Amino acid sequence: MLLAAALLASCSSERPKSLVTPLLSVTPPPTSVPAVAPQGPVRGVWLTTVSRLDWPPISSVNAPPASRIRLQQAALIAKLDTLQRLGINTVFFQVKPDGTALWRSRILPWSDMLTGTIGEDPGYDPLQFILDEAHKRGMRVHAWFNPYRVSTNVKPGTVNALNKTLSGQPASVFMLHRDWIRTASDRFVLDPGIPAAREWITSIIAEVVAHYDIDGIQFDDYFYAETPGSTLNDSATFRAYGQGFNNKADWRRHNTQQLIEQVSRTIKQLKPQVAFGVSPAGVWRNLSHDPAGSDTRGAAAYDEAYADTRRWVQSGLLDYIAPQIYWPFSRQAARYDVLAKWWANVVKPTHTRLYIGIALYKVGEPSRLEPEWTDAGGVPELKRQLDLNDSLPQISGTILFRENYLNLPQTQQAVEYLRQRWGESSSATRRPR
Repeated sequence: MLLAAALLASCSSERPKSLVTPLLSVTPPPTSVPAVAPQGPVRGVWLTTVSRLDWPPISSVNAPPASRIRLQQAALIAKLDTLQRLGINTVFFQVKPDGTALWRSRILPWSDMLTGTIGEDPGYDPLQFILDEAHKRGMRVHAWFNPYRVSTNVKPGTVNALNKTLSGQPASVFMLHRDWIRTASDRFVLDPGIPAAREWITSIIAEVVAHYDIDGIQFDDYFYAETPGSTLNDSATFRAYGQGFNNKADWRRHNTQQLIEQVSRTIKQLKPQVAFGVSPAGVWRNLSHDPAGSDTRGAAAYDEAYADTRRWVQSGLLDYIAPQIYWPFSRQAARYDVLAKWWANVVKPTHTRLYIGIALYKVGEPSRLEPEWTDAGGVPELKRQLDLNDSLPQISGTILFRENYLNLPQTQQAVEYLRQRWGESSSATRRPR
């Protein structure tokens, strides 16, 4: 998710050769049955597990098994209770932070976020636990996946931990399919250009949809994720699978499109009522690069992550899209209102719902370029953004990034404002069953 936070820093002055996205025909999902629409606007929060940023508590990991389970479950219950009082009705729970799982999977090893060791059984099923507890409170849960990341670093200790999974069931994809593994952004990732790797990811989604009473599936913005000093070397993959494409960029976008089509089709075949969504970077393309783009300046999902998110909406592949619009009204390079209205126009002729991801993590943080976040505790800026969301009929909700920032001293004025604005009506947005 932090990829979008660095959006403006990687603006490119080179004008791409292909300007307007071609609206090619795609294979629609095999059923026209839509996912169950929420009753009332979505008031959501991302609950992050990568690096234990939001949960589980770091102090619980080294506790004896019985204590660890008790501490982790109690912490999750406390969070859900707090979110319910705040008026949050949807939790986007990160179940696949890397190449490991926070559910009882036959494909992925258990996440070391729970026990400190990849593959070690935590003694309970966190996804089932949050589903049970959230649904009792009338809250929805979307299982949030990082599709391609295998690890958060490439340190020797990480390699050693991944190697040790070979003796376990299941072993890490790092050991079972080393030919799929690349390095990018100083992390181990799957190569999105390999068809078998995309099919493997789709099988993971199918496992969760088939076996859990989830309300939705969400992918974050990490499709092709690179940094200038750590690019993904997929030249050999392009030679093997890139026939018919004039350049690697268009081929990469095709690969991402293929994954979205496969996952969308699979979900609708298994459980049409389960919503499928993506939370991309807030900018699809800039107007200076594409006549259909937004009046913004900065890196864009189309050009940086090779994700043609606008096309996915137009093609009916998504039940919802949740762009990360992490800038204030005054940020001329990517104004909040400019982007929110642009996305509202994109979804307007479609059946795709629009939720806006907003930057709770910036509230109370001093910023020379964005001083609004510290003005009166960030409340005026937050109010402007929520007011705009409520005023546009195409916007169906708001998602806060991320949960633990609700608990920090610098956000408390904003949290109290959210409680006053959302809390009293939370009971009116019960989960449809």
